[in-house]
Amino acid sequence: MPPIDFILFDLDNTLYPRRSGLFDHVDRRINRYLAEEVGLPPAAVDRVRRHYLETYGTTLSGLIRHHRVDPEHYLAYVHDVPIEELIPPDEELPRLLAALPGEKYIFSNASRDHCLRVLTHLGVADFFVGIYDIIRLRWQPKPLPAVYRQVLTGVGRPAARGLMVDDLPANLEPARALGLRTVLVRDGEGEKRDGCLGGEVVVDTIHRLPEALRRLPSPPRCGPASAGGG
Repeated sequence: MPPIDFILFDLDNTLYPRRSGLFDHVDRRINRYLAEEVGLPPAAVDRVRRHYLETYGTTLSGLIRHHRVDPEHYLAYVHDVPIEELIPPDEELPRLLAALPGEKYIFSNASRDHCLRVLTHLGVADFFVGIYDIIRLRWQPKPLPAVYRQVLTGVGRPAARGLMVDDLPANLEPARALGLRTVLVRDGEGEKRDGCLGGEVVVDTIHRLPEALRRLPSPPRCGPASAGGG
């Protein structure tokens, strides 16, 4: 098995526990944005969000296409949440990251500012050599396969020497199709193997990532991703 030269980490619900509720706050602010800033009737918000998510991968992509919103204003609005009050301190996370192999990157559909706020609060910003956020990727979100190729080009290393860690199975499918090894963080659901459905190894917390690395199989031989393209 080739060594791991780099790791792509998702941010939200991956580096901190889903049960913190931070993303629930973001979710409510997205709904407020659609009602107050875009002017959608409250009864239509959920339907429109679901349509944009299913069609474009993110609510923001649909808003850019259909409502010409300012994406940076949108991101600042929806990420205006009390991170420091919601995410618990994690003294183990810096030690965990220090012990992991390879260069470490953030690969997130959030904004760079949001990523830096979370990483700074967790005390781990210095462990990451780069952040591939939705702005840097020109508003193209995971799981669009082209975005993964762009990230790999930026990292400058073969996919077979990399690992991706995410909390959403759909985000890991394109990574495996390109040759990355994958780990799914499924907070609170217990550890189990998901084969090619959601990551070669599944853990219930980021703190079990070192153990997951010891159990990673060779680079995946799954077929092309069946979902998440576009």
